[in-house]
Amino acid sequence: MDNTAQMSRDSRLVVVVLRNEIKRLPSFLAHYRRLGADHFLVVDNSSDDGSAAYLQAEASRGDLSLWQTSDSYRESRFGLDWSGWLLMRYGHGRWCMTVDVDELFVYPGMERHDLRELTDCLDRSGQGGMGALMLDLFPKGPLNQHQEQAQQAPTDLLRWFDAKPYRMVRQAPQGNLWLQGGPRARVFFAETPDQAPTLNKIPLIRWNRRFAYTNSTHAALPRELNALYDGPGGPVPSAVLLHTKFLPEVVEKSPSERKRRQHFHNPDLFDDYYRELAQGPDLWHAEAVHYESPEQLAALGLCRPMDWSASREGTA
Repeated sequence: MDNTAQMSRDSRLVVVVLRNEIKRLPSFLAHYRRLGADHFLVVDNSSDDGSAAYLQAEASRGDLSLWQTSDSYRESRFGLDWSGWLLMRYGHGRWCMTVDVDELFVYPGMERHDLRELTDCLDRSGQGGMGALMLDLFPKGPLNQHQEQAQQAPTDLLRWFDAKPYRMVRQAPQGNLWLQGGPRARVFFAETPDQAPTLNKIPLIRWNRRFAYTNSTHAALPRELNALYDGPGGPVPSAVLLHTKFLPEVVEKSPSERKRRQHFHNPDLFDDYYRELAQGPDLWHAEAVHYESPEQLAALGLCRPMDWSASREGTA
């Protein structure tokens, strides 16, 4: 269902590719609507859990356009061909948020300054985008011993995170950040830390048809876009993507995802990861921090707030 004719030239867009996310979709759409997103561009990749029907119903509101495909996620460069086409076709000149359904974009001051105010502030300060740490949230106790309630938001169950340590380097030739850490590095890749998932992303960009993401939203071209994010402790204003991967369903999904081999450039390196997830591990530890707010994350150095007053003064 194509509702893009209802978009204005300054619509703030959310671009997402998904498969079987019925448990996250209600809270995902509610979060970004509350944040101030104007329109969702959604690609559904052969969902069979009710996601497709739910999205079709949501499209009737007029602020969501839906495309469906049964093609290979892996062979589409992990969905980049699909999202890249949408960004090229509809994103040019607009602020675009490219995220997964298990990622909730948060930033200090979001209760007072919505997405439009944030992007206006970025425009005034000459910052063409905003990077984010993908922060893995997890429950207290084994993953397979929690029960989800109907319509429960993932963040109601996943309330803990690792505040440290995180390590990062710049990579050649694109100059993109390589940031690792959190519970996945601590639990699943303790012996092979270089194989731990990448946690840096640049999800929010005022798009140009000449731009392109090259590795999920971890890296982009032209290479100057990668300078938009310096990681935790950096001087550039940044956000956090609350990553809600570790719902109880991840335990039952892991064996099938391992067989599908649709994620990761070298899926063989992640066989043990999926096997361990299927056992329902406990990711909690004594130094885990209970999530409270984006302001808490800023105080811990995991993101940097916008200077809202300075940006306003700069236009006086």
